[in-house]
Amino acid sequence: MELLERRRALIEERLVEVVDDLEPDALRAEVEHTALAGGKRVRPMVTVLACETVGGTAEDAVDFGVGIELVHAASLVVDDIIDRSELRRGTTSAWAEFGYGPAIVSSDGLLGEAFALFSSDPDATRVVAEAMVELGIGEATELSAEPETEAEYMTLARRKTGALFRAAAELGAIAAGSDAVTVEALGEYAERVGVAFQIRDDVLDAIADPDELGKPTGHDAALERPSVVQVTDLTPDEANARARAESDRAIEALDRVEVADPTARNYLVELAEFVVEREQ
Repeated sequence: MELLERRRALIEERLVEVVDDLEPDALRAEVEHTALAGGKRVRPMVTVLACETVGGTAEDAVDFGVGIELVHAASLVVDDIIDRSELRRGTTSAWAEFGYGPAIVSSDGLLGEAFALFSSDPDATRVVAEAMVELGIGEATELSAEPETEAEYMTLARRKTGALFRAAAELGAIAAGSDAVTVEALGEYAERVGVAFQIRDDVLDAIADPDELGKPTGHDAALERPSVVQVTDLTPDEANARARAESDRAIEALDRVEVADPTARNYLVELAEFVVEREQ
């Protein structure tokens, strides 16, 4: 666990460095509010751990990890505007704190800094661009053409959440200089973790205490947004079982990877298990 905390500290330190370099001051304050407000840093941890699993180092992957966290943060700013959500990660959302215009500008700033970090490697830039296309399709689908079946919901979850998870792991593999087969296997692992994460997130939105969750609950039902408990007839327990199945298949994908660091690989396994057990 101490090793994991050191990796997380490395990500946090680099994230602060990137944000501190932003100008002007108003933009820096807005980005700080969003990017440094907390969060589990799951995606950048996936990047670092994937890199180490296949023979790279945390230092090799940290810039890509910070970049994917900034992309994720930018997507949350937009999500909160769409949802009119005033709370994010236990504090005010960007639009509630600064207004709609500054929030949109902060989202642009986050994406700009992210792609500056990816620009050293064309493959990294391509992977993230593809993920953002998938995310955009997912968001548009959520707003205009709601899924009506479990299969359609799973496709939405893959695009809405799984795509950025996939990119996070693929970035780690790219940072380690991995071949295409390894990049794909780690990508599948992370995509399935992301889908499991989204299913569990939907369940928590339906049943969790908002104070414990750190954001409002019941939003999916109130906004008629497609969640696993709204689109399907699954009970929360049955939905959690679907999440567990995705988690299990994610771990199976790791079996196709030639492991250089078993400790890092074990952390990826623990993450796949954590996302379906979390209470926040």
